[in-house]
Amino acid sequence: MNLTRVWYREPLVWLLISFPLTAVIAGFYTLYLAIQSKDGLVVDDYYQKGKEINLSLARDRNAQQLGLHASVHLDSAKQEVIAKLGARQSASLPEKVNARWLHATRAGFDHAQTLVRSADGLYRAAFPELPPGHWYLQIETTEWRLQGSLKVPSDTRLELKPGH
Repeated sequence: MNLTRVWYREPLVWLLISFPLTAVIAGFYTLYLAIQSKDGLVVDDYYQKGKEINLSLARDRNAQQLGLHASVHLDSAKQEVIAKLGARQSASLPEKVNARWLHATRAGFDHAQTLVRSADGLYRAAFPELPPGHWYLQIETTEWRLQGSLKVPSDTRLELKPGH
């Protein structure tokens, strides 16, 4: 009678194989997540980004000097974004402004659109498809910028201020 067991019938062998096999499987899964994720967090030109930050700060100061503020309503029934801009008497408001929807953590979800001034003085555009989460909204022109944050889908109103 032969008492020698074949290697693949030994539990200790499978225990020793399971640790490196688990590491290899976890490594491939991590690689899959890295390839599928579009986080967009790396910037190639840091100097240019620094200049853009200074330009943005200047636009915030311009908005503050003009006394600009905005109230934004997200009308889900009409699938519309409605913005009411206000300013001091001396400031004139443009016919179009840009709205940028910036996701708090995923740059791949960011969205830009143009809000057009209607006859009633309100700025309107179609409500973009936004995944649930924390969002920043910027309403801007080349001279000034207003900002605020909201949580989609729970928040339907927000106030935008310069440098907020």
